Amino acid sequence: MNPDPSVGAAIRAALLTADPAAKVKAARKVARDWRLGLLALSGDLPMPSRPARPAAPELLPPNRMPKRGKGGSRRTRIALWHALAHIEFVAIDLALDMAGRFGTEMGAEFVGDFLGVAADEAMHFALLDRHLASMGSHYGALPAHDGLWQAAADTAGDVAARLAVVPMVLEARGLDVTPATLARVRAAGDQSGARILERILDDEIRHVRIGVKYLRRIAHNRGVSPDSLWISLVRRHFRGALKPPFNDSARSAAGLSLAACGVLAS
Repeated sequence: MNPDPSVGAAIRAALLTADPAAKVKAARKVARDWRLGLLALSGDLPMPSRPARPAAPELLPPNRMPKRGKGGSRRTRIALWHALAHIEFVAIDLALDMAGRFGTEMGAEFVGDFLGVAADEAMHFALLDRHLASMGSHYGALPAHDGLWQAAADTAGDVAARLAVVPMVLEARGLDVTPATLARVRAAGDQSGARILERILDDEIRHVRIGVKYLRRIAHNRGVSPDSLWISLVRRHFRGALKPPFNDSARSAAGLSLAACGVLAS
């Protein structure tokens, strides 16, 4: 009997899928096949240093991105939803890479958790792309910034650093900014968009909580305080600073230490 195919090979194939619709399907299939026991956690397969990307959107450095503006014009609204779609598209690859790069080291539960995150991010992207289509646009119609993957590149050699920066800083930042975006969307009368953002916020709290869970385990194994470990890793590996105001209720629900957040913001 042939052994089950490797989950690492399936993840690598999804990371190297450029077309957005195909990547969504690939990410959801890897998560489903793992959940059904069709993939084996066996051997180490190198993950690509950079995932495949579609020809559009054009990727620009963050400092070259055009300003979205703050008005309620159709162009401004499309720019907002396009930026959100890009964040979720890159988040698919961030979760896949987490499971594929560190899964053998961290174990089957870790793989399952982050493949579940990847499937959620794929669903978020599909919802956002459909919302763009309802506005007469699509993902790739505007430029997008190329800074999101840098965090993955900077933490490729250390699972603790990756957990500290990606779920516990970058995704946690989404907990802070989404309520204000949600208020703007509701004020504009976009109820379908508001429902999408509510779903994303609920899921992102859980995603951050997953990151917190595994960093706490690592801290316990190292015999150090989770807060002190997180603070040291963020200071070493994150290019930037935590910027208040924080969504304290969402951060608390995700298990983040508000005291540690305050230290990193000071």
